[in-house]
Amino acid sequence: MTTLPTKPTLGSGTGQKVVVVGQGYVGLPIAMRAVEAGFDVVGVDVDDVRVAALAAGESYVEDVDPADLRAALASGRYRPTADYALADGFDAAIITVPTPLRDALPDLSFIQAAAEELAPRLERGATVVLESTTYPGTTEELLVPLLERGSRLAAGREFHVGYSPERIDPGNRRWRLVNTPKVVSGINEVSLRAVEALYGRLVDRVIPVSGCKEAELTKLLENTFRHVNIALVNEIAMFAHELGVDVWEAIDAASTKPFGFLRFTPGPGVGGHCLPVDPTYLSWEVRRRLGRSFRFVELANDVNDHMPDHVVLRITAGLNARRKAVCGSTVLVLGLAYKPNTGDIRESPALRVVELLTDLGARVQVVDSHIEAHRCPPGVRLVQLTPARVQAADAVVVLTDHDDVDYGLLADAEAWVLDTRRRLTGKEVEYL
Repeated sequence: MTTLPTKPTLGSGTGQKVVVVGQGYVGLPIAMRAVEAGFDVVGVDVDDVRVAALAAGESYVEDVDPADLRAALASGRYRPTADYALADGFDAAIITVPTPLRDALPDLSFIQAAAEELAPRLERGATVVLESTTYPGTTEELLVPLLERGSRLAAGREFHVGYSPERIDPGNRRWRLVNTPKVVSGINEVSLRAVEALYGRLVDRVIPVSGCKEAELTKLLENTFRHVNIALVNEIAMFAHELGVDVWEAIDAASTKPFGFLRFTPGPGVGGHCLPVDPTYLSWEVRRRLGRSFRFVELANDVNDHMPDHVVLRITAGLNARRKAVCGSTVLVLGLAYKPNTGDIRESPALRVVELLTDLGARVQVVDSHIEAHRCPPGVRLVQLTPARVQAADAVVVLTDHDDVDYGLLADAEAWVLDTRRRLTGKEVEYL
């Protein structure tokens, strides 16, 4: 027998309360959109520095304009906090916490912590949606039992649970939260309807699938596809350099084919909250459940994980060709974030490049105006890009091609440049 919910349908009315757990690159845009859609929003984050910045109207996410944040605060319908007490009485909760790897194993502790905090605040008719990337089965096998145990309510009968994979692409000006199709799922039909109603107010198009496991696999499939293809082009780039072939020209030429080819370009590795993590979650689950290896993923991991080593080898070779050693050389690194025009340094390959160069005795300086200073690793020296710094550098390495960099300072400089993103041209510029 189905227990009737006591809360109104999420697709109707205003003034309903939505809690967004995690106020990072996924959670903050969702929170802002939910305010715009008429919800009262509580944005929970365990980072006190971030909470203070949000309360002051300071956005650390490039996709969220500070003016929009300040308008949300002024409306009285957005409250950033580290205190879950403000989540009491929520109509819907969206969990967007990190799911990193710890010692190459999935770490779901942030999901568990969020569920344990939300559970005693669950009321009949409320909806909880997980967006964090994870392996198929997490929603039903981990999240649901935690919510039921802490609330003493029955999932699917007394409250709704679903999974919706995040598709945020930080810095992408064309595909934003609202116009990117949103895959949704529920643990049963009534939960699916509740999740559809919630996201129907947030995005233009909702794509329902039959179950949470299918939705969880959707996210892993999307990013495993990218991960494998990036690994392919990275390995081709390494071999092409040794063979004396311009891989970038070959990629440009292949991209003219109107069918059967998708353009991927080489780089210093993969980073962010998706590519270094998602395929490994899938590989881990296949090995755990089936006792077999996911060979494509493991090979792609091997290639992409070692791209920072290849970059450092190229830097070493470039300096050697100019009769300089890495030890004692000044290396100016452009970009610490994992992709252009964002401040996200999670799993960024640039971190590993900087670490390797520092271990070899290089004096490393980093130019990146996007990253949050308190999230910068110890020992990383942030500097401004100036003609004097370029002139004093023994090598300049472009790892992340942010648009706000004055590349004109490099194009005509005498400093040797290794450009891993093919952003520059010049007589002293080499490509990956």
